[in-house]
Amino acid sequence: MTEMVYGTVPVRDGEPIFPKWWRTIDKWSLSCILILFAVGMLLGFAASVPLAEKNGIPPFHYVVRQAVFGGGALIAMILMSMMSPLLVRRLAVIGFLISFVALALLPFFGTDFGKGAMRWYSLGFASFQPSEFLKPGFVVAAAWMMAGSQDINGPPGKLWSFVLCVSIVLMLALQPDFGQACLVLFGWGVIYFVAGASIVLLVGMACLVVFGGTIAYSNSEHFARRIDGFMSTDIDPRTQLGYATNAIQEGGLFGVGVGQGQVKWSLPDAHTDFIIAVAAEEYGLILVLFIIVLYMMIVLRSLLRLVRERDPFIRLAGTGLACMFGVQAMINMGVAVRLLPAKGMTLPFVSYGGSSVIASGIAIGMLLAFTRVRPQDKISDLLGRGRR
Repeated sequence: MTEMVYGTVPVRDGEPIFPKWWRTIDKWSLSCILILFAVGMLLGFAASVPLAEKNGIPPFHYVVRQAVFGGGALIAMILMSMMSPLLVRRLAVIGFLISFVALALLPFFGTDFGKGAMRWYSLGFASFQPSEFLKPGFVVAAAWMMAGSQDINGPPGKLWSFVLCVSIVLMLALQPDFGQACLVLFGWGVIYFVAGASIVLLVGMACLVVFGGTIAYSNSEHFARRIDGFMSTDIDPRTQLGYATNAIQEGGLFGVGVGQGQVKWSLPDAHTDFIIAVAAEEYGLILVLFIIVLYMMIVLRSLLRLVRERDPFIRLAGTGLACMFGVQAMINMGVAVRLLPAKGMTLPFVSYGGSSVIASGIAIGMLLAFTRVRPQDKISDLLGRGRR
């Protein structure tokens, strides 16, 4: 009766953790994540074999590594989604602090692997990119600060989170990693907007971003080269964008056939940043649209569930995580079709990469934990009691 009247799930004393988790989790979003991972493994068989052959290693070396990374990501996602929002917040803040220190120490102990950007720590058997783990932790920490600022006599959480955001953006820009810097700034902006920021303030911040981009264009050869390549009317067919554009055009609606694509032999990042080009060439527009729908389902379902949430911290953190996840996917695919300049950003759960897939698993685990159905967790409950 309670569930019918108030739309909430009644408390069941002594209920085991797993049945309770399965009853309250967003099963549609969970299913979409599992399908995305399966699609990533399927594309990995096509995209990573040529790279393994070039490097003189077993043909399915990268596929096996992706399966290991993906398995770890799924385990982390499930475990994180079973936790309470309070425990998720505590772990996220600790993880953020560790990642922040690791990011600050990159200029001294990091490596660029010959790519011109100091983004990784080399562990010998693998590499570690702290910015991937910093993003979800920062979103949760910023949401916590802003939620606290809404309390009577609360701390200046919006100011603290802004200072923290600017510090992270500057460190990322110095690597340089403008893509991740923009993503962090976007995540903070979404949380700030949901927390009650004025449109005028956000427009002013957008103007500052444009001003900062102009300075970066004038002083960073790496940044200027990518912008010039994006703005050019002619595409050099020997560049990554040229190969990706040609592959997408060749794929058409239904693709050239499984294993028949050629772009994976030319693109050095076919298994990571340009995995969508492999999908478009071999499976066509049909698979690309299917992937887009999966990302849209995850984001929209999460936002719809968060709209009914009355806890400000959960609402802010969940919205930030959902929007950042969706925008990262949009940026990756936008680069491949030349709607955006090259960013060096992976496609969550689909691209190859240990740091990327594990960090995505942690972030989505947090999101699933925040969107679980909890007793008396809806704003309508509070309003209903106020009318009585």
